[in-house]
Amino acid sequence: MQEEAINTQVQEAGRQGWTRQDTTWMLSLFGTAVGAGILFLPINAGMGGFWPLVMMAVIIGPMTYLAHRGLSRFVCSSQRENSDITHVVEEYFGVGAGKAITLLYFFAIFPIVLIYGVGITNTIDSFIVNQLGMASPPRWILSGVLILGMMSVMVSGEKFMLKVTQFLVYPLVAILAFMSFYLIPSWKMDALTQVPAAGEFLGTVWLTIPVLVFAFNHSPAISQFSVSLKREHGKNASDKADVILRNTTMMLVGFVMLFVFSCVLSLSPEQLAESKEQNLAILSYLANVHESGFVSYFGPIIATIAILSSFFGHYMGAAEGLKGLITKQLASSKKEVSGKKVDKFILGFMFFTIWGVAIINPSILGMIEALGGPIIAAILYLMPMYAVYKVPALKAYRGRISNIFVVIAGLLAMTAILFGMLS
Repeated sequence: MQEEAINTQVQEAGRQGWTRQDTTWMLSLFGTAVGAGILFLPINAGMGGFWPLVMMAVIIGPMTYLAHRGLSRFVCSSQRENSDITHVVEEYFGVGAGKAITLLYFFAIFPIVLIYGVGITNTIDSFIVNQLGMASPPRWILSGVLILGMMSVMVSGEKFMLKVTQFLVYPLVAILAFMSFYLIPSWKMDALTQVPAAGEFLGTVWLTIPVLVFAFNHSPAISQFSVSLKREHGKNASDKADVILRNTTMMLVGFVMLFVFSCVLSLSPEQLAESKEQNLAILSYLANVHESGFVSYFGPIIATIAILSSFFGHYMGAAEGLKGLITKQLASSKKEVSGKKVDKFILGFMFFTIWGVAIINPSILGMIEALGGPIIAAILYLMPMYAVYKVPALKAYRGRISNIFVVIAGLLAMTAILFGMLS
């Protein structure tokens, strides 16, 4: 009966009408996730062959929607209007556990922000060298200017960031769809005849799950998204969020997986491995090896737009997590919390760490596999499901098959790194 009542509420939320603000949030969530999906997923997913990729396309939709819905419901369940995820965790699990989970939340998102610092630098550097035919500029100057430019948008505030994201996502979606269809004549259909053995097939899917989780992850923006809906819709916020998240997931799976399939069928496994070795986004690699002038110039442009749109959402989540950690520590030490000083410290910390890692240029996919996927899975998949069975405000969501599915997906994402070490 409870499940029927909740489904009725979600349908009612849909009937209330789709607003312009709903579209803005959907595009912002899409933009947060789509960067990783189109830049790095084709490389790892494609190296395993075509048919494991089909399996991934089938499972990633339910995984993405149910996990993000769970996190949003967790934030929306708080009775305090402006409580973000760091406050809700403390409210339900206590100060000690609140600090631990907030720390985990920060480390789930912060490496991704670092990844985009490396990604934007490599993408622009490759474009300058390979498409413009110019000498590579000093890496420390190029990365510093690019990161400063991206962070200046965040400093301008949430409303401005949402407007910039919306402005970026429309052309991104259009060019992404065009690029996916444009690559069709380059497809190598012999990939369809290569069917791996059952053990190899399942092992490939398992190993790729952390990258899948990372590629479709928009959890860094879920907290502020849920807080905004609580302000606008009150007790109906969770139902409204379900509708927006469902549409976001459909949009993500449709556009991203079409692009991933198109890239994988256009390149050989050896070329995908070469892209990984060069630490380049797939679009930059395509631009360098494809004879088409359209791909050569628009590939890096799409990659840049994707990085920008995704960076904003992840920066928002990382800054939120770090601020939660600092304010909690200061409060427990009974020290005065100065919001402006904390914000300035976060700004400086984020800039210099992103800049430093961009100069060092570590392996992007190595960071995703070792840090991004497993930690995101713990926060996005497992923590909300644990809360469902521990928090009275979430008891209406207990006893569902979807909860078991989310927990299994989260455990597979977290254990894949161990499987990779043993295999």
